[in-house]
Parts: sequence; C-alpha cells; structure tokens
Amino acid sequence: MTFRPPALRAPLAALSGFLVLASFATPSSAQGRLDPIVVTATREPQALASVTADVVVIDAERIRGSTADSIEDLLRREAGVQVVRNGGPGQNASVLIRGASAGSTVVLIDGVRVGSATVGQVEFESISLAQIERIEVLRGPGSSLYGADAVGGVVQIFTKRGDGAPRFTASGAIGEERSRQGSLAVSGASGSIDYAAALGRESSRGVSALKPGDQFGSFNPDRDGFTRDTAQLQLGVTPVAGHRIGLNVVESRLNAQYDASDYSVADPASPDFRNKLRSSVAALDYRGVLNPAWTTSAQLSRNEDDLKSGGSTIDRFRTRREQFTGQAAWTPRTGQQFVVAYERRDERAETAVYDQKRTNDALVLGYSGQFGRQSLQADLRRDQNSVYGGETTGRLGWGMQIAAGWRVRALAGTTFRAPSFNELFYPDFGVTSITPERGRSIELGLDWRAGDSAAAVTVYQNRVRDLIAYQPDQAACSSDPALYPYGCAANIGRARLQGVTLSGSQRWGAWRIGATIDFLDAKDLDTGSRLARRAAHQESLTAAYDLGAWRFGAALLAVGARPEGSATLAAYTTLDLSARWRFAPQWQLEAKLLNATDRQYEPARDYQGVGRQAWIGVRYDSQGL
Repeated sequence: MTFRPPALRAPLAALSGFLVLASFATPSSAQGRLDPIVVTATREPQALASVTADVVVIDAERIRGSTADSIEDLLRREAGVQVVRNGGPGQNASVLIRGASAGSTVVLIDGVRVGSATVGQVEFESISLAQIERIEVLRGPGSSLYGADAVGGVVQIFTKRGDGAPRFTASGAIGEERSRQGSLAVSGASGSIDYAAALGRESSRGVSALKPGDQFGSFNPDRDGFTRDTAQLQLGVTPVAGHRIGLNVVESRLNAQYDASDYSVADPASPDFRNKLRSSVAALDYRGVLNPAWTTSAQLSRNEDDLKSGGSTIDRFRTRREQFTGQAAWTPRTGQQFVVAYERRDERAETAVYDQKRTNDALVLGYSGQFGRQSLQADLRRDQNSVYGGETTGRLGWGMQIAAGWRVRALAGTTFRAPSFNELFYPDFGVTSITPERGRSIELGLDWRAGDSAAAVTVYQNRVRDLIAYQPDQAACSSDPALYPYGCAANIGRARLQGVTLSGSQRWGAWRIGATIDFLDAKDLDTGSRLARRAAHQESLTAAYDLGAWRFGAALLAVGARPEGSATLAAYTTLDLSARWRFAPQWQLEAKLLNATDRQYEPARDYQGVGRQAWIGVRYDSQGL
C-alpha cells in the first residue's frame, strides 16, 4: 500500500518545526500533570500514554476556557477533525474525522450509542456544551470495538457525575442577534449516593442560513434562529465498596428555523421551515470490581430521536434504539488485560414513507499488554445484523518508548459502514442496491511529552471500497434522471483518505499555546476528483495568558478551499477573542468576541456563517473558579 500525502513538503516542514519545538521546549514543572485516563481506546480505563490509538481528551477546563459556541465548533479545533455546518449555531452540522463522512463516526453519550438511523448520523446541533464534562475523540479505525460506522473515528461524550461535597454551578450570557445562554447544575455525593442534575437553555434570533442566489432558489431573507433546552439527571448508589449502580437520563429539545423549498406553494422559499428535534438517552448501568483481577459492567439503554421537519408540509423521522451491553475485564497481572463484551442492539426507523427494523448482535474480544517499553493492543469483533448480514473487523496496534518523553506507535485496522435507511429507501434519494462500505486503515505516529508540553504527528491512510456518498449527477443515479432530480446516495468504487495531522501544546509561565495542522487528501480513485466538503488543509492556533484574576485568550482557525458540486468554496480564517475576570473566588465575568474580523465565509455551499458577534456573561461555582 503506497502512501502519497498531498503537498509533502508542507507536512515535512511543519513536522520539522514541531520537532524543533519539542527539542527546545522547557516543561513548566518537573512533574507535569497526571496522565489522563481514557476509556474509548480499549473500552476499559487505561492511561493515555499507554494506548496505541490516536486519542485526544477535551477536559472540563478546556471546555470552559474555549470560545466555542457549540460542540461542533469545539471539535473542529482538534487535529484531524473538520466540520460542515449549514449556517450558524442550531443548523445541521456534520463532523468529519480524517476525511470520512459524517455517517462514518460513532458518537456515544456515557457509553450509549446515539444518532438517527434514518439520516445515519448524529445531530450535533442538539447537544449542548453545558451538559458535557469531558470528551474523548478516537481518531482512526474503531469498528473492532464499536461496530458499524466507526470508520473515521469515535466521539464519546461524558456528562457530569456527582462526587464529594455538594457543588452548585450557574452561568448566563447574552450576545448579539438576541442570543441567550443559561445553565444551572448541582452535584455531589452523600454516603453511598452520588447525584448530578442540570438544566440549560440557549436561543438566538440568528441570521439567514442561506445566501441570496443559492442554486435551488431556496433563499428566504428571514432570520433562522433556534432554541435549545436540555436537562440531565444522574443518580448512583454504591451498596458495597467497588460496586456501583447508576441511572442516567439526558434530554434535549431543539427548535431551529432553516431555509428550504416547498414546491406545493406559490413561493417555494416562503414557508417557515423548522426542525423540531427531541433527543433522549436513558441508561441503567452497573460496574463492579469482583476482585483485583476481575471487573464487570453491564448497561441497558434506550436512545430516541424524534425529528419533525418542514414548512407547509411536515415530515417525521423517528429512531428508537434499545441496547444491552455486558462486559468483563480480566487483569491476570499488571500490564496485561483481556476484555470480552457482548452487545445486542434493536433499532427501529419510522417515517411517512417507510417503517423498518433491524437487530445487531456483536461479540468483542480485546487484549492490551505492556512489555517493558513496548505496548500491544489487539481487538476482534464479529457483528451479525438482520439487514446486511455478518461483518468481522479487527485492529492491531503497537507502541514503544524510544527515549525519555518520546514514543512511536503504529496501528492497522479494518472498518465498515452500512447504508442508513434513508440511503436505501427514501424517495428521490435512496437506492436499494447500495452495498456496505468497507475500509482498511493504517497509521504511524510519533508523540513527545514532557511536563505540560506535548507534540504529536500522525500519518494515516484509509482505503475504502464502495464508499457511500452523495452523487449529484442524476445520470449516474439511474438511466432515468427524472427519478433523482437532486442526485442520490451512491457507492463510489474506490476512495482513499490519507493525510498528516500535527498538534502541539506548550506552557511558558503565564502563557498557554496550542496548535494543530492538518493535511488531507480525500479522493475518489475512479475519477481522480476530491471528495466533496473536505479541505486539503486546516490549521488552528489557540493562546491564553493568565494575569492573576484575569485571563485573556485568542483562537485562530484557518480552513482551506473545499469542493462541493460544481463549485469550490473559498478558504477562510476566523479569529475569536475572549477575556475572563475572576472578581471573587466563586464568581467570574466573561466576555468574548467571535469572528472578530467579521469575516464573511461559506461553511457549506450557499450557506453563510455568522459575522462578528459579541458576548458577555457571568459564571458561578460554589467550589471556586
């Protein structure tokens, strides 16, 4: 398998710069921070420094300190992640990891798989940052752990859990375009009981999602605002030391306006188009330590997505997903762990034009081992689905510490994604002859860590056959183009997703600096053309300066040109600024200026981003900020 990354000189030059940074950087402390513990890389808690996969952790401190206005805006600042959004906050958003499609990423909330079985992807616009305590992003093949659709990677969201003395938090902010944000939360533990509860509301008058002169004549000059209400409740009881039973409920309701066309009325763009989405997660789980060598867990969960979308005519898309997961981990000695898991998932997708069900049974086997300076990880999974049959996927990873602070890693894995119900059955779009896409992925990585400083580079390639993507050419959809007036879902014969990601972070006294550089070559190998909506390069730079009770921050994001249909969307750069003043131990005043240069840009073809927007708010934490 030959790897030919695009613009090779640029990645090599960037890598040289990162290696120089790593060579000369001085850690801010001799000990540095404790190594984060991650779950998503192996399905069991493991130190980040020992995993062989490419994983990033976005903790609560980074979430609070970010200028991001949404979870998708937060994710796009990570290496290897690009975002396409049909307008401003509250609009449909697609998260692309390593060039894979939005439907090629698995999203979990506290271990529960979420998303629409009809659309085949997660509505990130329905998730509020106020609900989130931590995010783990696994970049690269994940099907051997999580099954279908983990082609580009896995995003796992962890909500707040109670611990220790009662803690009360609250925040509120107002911004331009009549934007509002507010949240209340309480958490803690008493004896054998732990608890956490949160409420949140966000709203904005917004801007028109579409630009004038769009290709389908759907522009409506009205403002496309949104309202999002969220609630979370988590209760846990530990009847015996080492054994916890928990209940977790997460609810979200989104009401968002958008622009579209309804040809049943005289003015197709005139109706008030809205997406009304209710998304809920409920889970009952158990985790217990039987003895020093054995740990078991079980989870029974239900996820429901209920979307009502349209203007003068309302379409309904409903997904109900019920899942049971049982898992056991055996650690016969330090540094050696075996994992076995069984999953049963029942899904039902209901629309006005079809009502479909499918079931999936899966068995997962995993091994993680430490051998001196070397680490090894192996995973194997067998899925048996009532719709597309059986699939077996595997992954093998190796890592080695080659010097103090330096680590090299390599990983190879297989993936698959089955078509969504819409890609199979929806009128004027679905094609019943679509087959599942399957991929083979390899990657090499080099990591450096010393105290609070870090740098990493990863080179990857994923070859996919029968990639499922939007086909705008009606003639390619059918011998009768009238059957697909706007294109269709189709299998691209062969596709190659390859690239280089670089990231680094550094602390110099009161300064905190972070940077990412991505180079991506996502190509249809049959036609030689680039896959739509993928930028060939993307860069981000964040900086923060602490001055006693004050903190000042800046975030720069540069996105390269992207092909979409017959057009090429221009590259753009945005700058966000922020300031925070802790005027009392428990109180903080916050201000931010998003898109400070008022850059006009297209996040997707014919859609417009939000211009300059000022915010001011206040935050309270009973345990101090």
